Amino acid sequence: MKQINLGATSLKISAMGLGIMRMEAKSSEQATAAIDTAYDHGINFIDSADIYGQGKSEEVFGQALQKAAVSREDLFIQSKVGIIVDPARSHGSFVFGSRYEFTKQHILEAVDGVLERMGTDYLDAVLLHRPDPLMDLAGIKEAFDILQASGKVRFFGVSNFNPQQFMMVQDSVTQRLMFNQLQFGLMHTGMVDFGINTNISNANGTDHDGGLLDFCRRQHVTIQAWSPFQYGNFEGTFIDNPDYPELNDQLAKLAAKYHVGKNAIAAAWVLKHPAQIQLIMGTMNPDHIADSAAGADVDLTNQEWYDLYLAAGHKLP
Repeated sequence: MKQINLGATSLKISAMGLGIMRMEAKSSEQATAAIDTAYDHGINFIDSADIYGQGKSEEVFGQALQKAAVSREDLFIQSKVGIIVDPARSHGSFVFGSRYEFTKQHILEAVDGVLERMGTDYLDAVLLHRPDPLMDLAGIKEAFDILQASGKVRFFGVSNFNPQQFMMVQDSVTQRLMFNQLQFGLMHTGMVDFGINTNISNANGTDHDGGLLDFCRRQHVTIQAWSPFQYGNFEGTFIDNPDYPELNDQLAKLAAKYHVGKNAIAAAWVLKHPAQIQLIMGTMNPDHIADSAAGADVDLTNQEWYDLYLAAGHKLP
């Protein structure tokens, strides 16, 4: 498995991580198979959030880890906090919030909840899940300092933050923020579209995120690409979807060339970008995990990267 730098450090992490949002629907045996398959293919990074399955995903993970062939010390475990669940709008893997909450008390209590559910006494990283307009910067600083000093959390980051939001938190905390988790993939390319269409009066030239891709690259922040095989938000996957024939034809062509599956090619497209992006896969299917993991060893040519971009329906000016 390809390795990338952890933020601005020289420490290495796997170029892919296993997201456990959908683990809430699995038995502990099925979850164990997912963890072990990922580790067998070089993926030792686990991504979670306290709201996944309203906490059940982390409970199942904790049970599965006790049965897994891999030990806690061999994994880099990350969770996200800061969303208060709205039970009336949430069901299964699809969880929605009633508000965001970045107070000192909530962050500390949320991390303790994650540790208890997962059955571990520390997390390798904690991310603030979505930007809270009412964020308590002093409270965030205090919470991060307490979590670090107590040994409960090693590294910190954010998720879905624009550059100004990122720097507002960074300027307020002691620790260097290592991660920004953002949706990115062949059918969610806004960060790339804007750069390509600079100084052009079209929809793709509209800056929706403050130049986030280049900002993270300059700041040596690891971008974690969530839902890399999805179109829209959670509408579904584009792989083998008849609504995307040209893209699937191109994926199949390259899959045949590199002797891998379509998932691997879609993953390789994300990892080709020089920003040192880490891909977070969300599947719990061992076969799909193995297929996607193979993408870390596929080195697409520049033309193949552009061919996929164009086949996905994106345009070059």
